[in-house]
Amino acid sequence: MRLIQLTPLILAILSAFTVSAFAAYPERSIRLVVPFATGGTSEIIARSVASTLSASLGQSVYVDNKPGGAGNIAMEEVKRANPDGYTLMLGHVGTLAVNPALFGKKLPYDPNKDFAPVTLVAKVPNVIAVSEKSPYKTLADLVADAKKNPGKINYGSAGNGSAGHLAMEYFSSEAGIDLVHVPYKGSGPMLTDLIGGQIQATFNGLPSLMGQIKGGALRPLAVGSAERSKVLPAVATLSESGYKGFETSQWYGIIVPAGTPQPIVDRLQKDIAKGLKSKEDSRRMLDDGAVLVGDTSAQFGAFIKSEQGRWAKVVEKARITVD
Repeated sequence: MRLIQLTPLILAILSAFTVSAFAAYPERSIRLVVPFATGGTSEIIARSVASTLSASLGQSVYVDNKPGGAGNIAMEEVKRANPDGYTLMLGHVGTLAVNPALFGKKLPYDPNKDFAPVTLVAKVPNVIAVSEKSPYKTLADLVADAKKNPGKINYGSAGNGSAGHLAMEYFSSEAGIDLVHVPYKGSGPMLTDLIGGQIQATFNGLPSLMGQIKGGALRPLAVGSAERSKVLPAVATLSESGYKGFETSQWYGIIVPAGTPQPIVDRLQKDIAKGLKSKEDSRRMLDDGAVLVGDTSAQFGAFIKSEQGRWAKVVEKARITVD
């Protein structure tokens, strides 16, 4: 009986202790790990989030690029990090939804068990683009030439297993064409070669292409999103271009190692979502064509699982493999 009477007091003490323990968070700088090289869409998204959190948390949030292995190297490292809120991860459609289907049992992490979702930050249309000097004026031009010259047209991506790699393989399967994949160590060097004519096309995230499109160095042929991009309203979707129902977009969200205290997850989610509503904090992402989200951790978790099911079907149908 006495134990029962003390229980509310014990719970109150534990609750007060818990609140006190996390009230001081964060007390030092926070690392935001990005599983890709600098210069791509992930860099734009990550730095926007880092800037927002640095201001709201009162501590430096710095971006740490850890490219390689289709993002698996960084994911495995963060999986082993202390779940204390001082290591964050930029989750991605590739690492969270595609890689489970692509690598199967060889995947060195479980995206659902080894990580906790915080919030979906942004959805980004993939865009098929060519150099301004390219003879391809339309998507039909590219497809027609690829059918006449199978295995002779090169396209570039940010690396094996990257979203751009998978998107183009998916499209090639739907279009019945055979393109040669040229993987790069990041979007930056890939775009240099695309503009210079060393490769003929790419199917990359819009933010990484937008500057070159605005500058006239790249020509967009089609967007992979279900609807036209607000920043490229004149560019048709692939569905409008004769590939009905085709849709592929990249998305980015923040995740943390499994076991991270829920009060910390909630704090991060709240601050990021608030920052996404600020025109000042989100202007760069919006200007480059990103669609901002900022949902709850539960909603993000459900979204990840739905995307895993969708991409498992795509990988199987298109017979996508890692080079």
